[in-house]
Amino acid sequence: MRRAAKADDNQPVIVKAFRQLGWTVAHTHMIGKGFPDTVVSMQLPSGFKFTAVIEIKDGAKPKSSQALTPDEVVWRDLWQGEYKIINSVDAVAEYHDWVMREFG
Repeated sequence: MRRAAKADDNQPVIVKAFRQLGWTVAHTHMIGKGFPDTVVSMQLPSGFKFTAVIEIKDGAKPKSSQALTPDEVVWRDLWQGEYKIINSVDAVAEYHDWVMREFG
């Protein structure tokens, strides 16, 4: 029997930060088997539609508690699209700024 996937404690504030910056967010943490916690997307000013999978880790916890699980490592290594680990609201802002510079 598989236990239900649990969202990180900081997931609500991370999701709120993405949404405040104009991103659409889909919750996917319940899929399990290493699948990232959210999928985010945004239509950029350039018209480019950018999508990424986001693994959320709780930046308030020790680094050892933020490590990817074995399933998460396998999933990340097989994924060919944009994948990012986010552990704070500041990391959301930094990622947003990077996306806007690179693709906006």
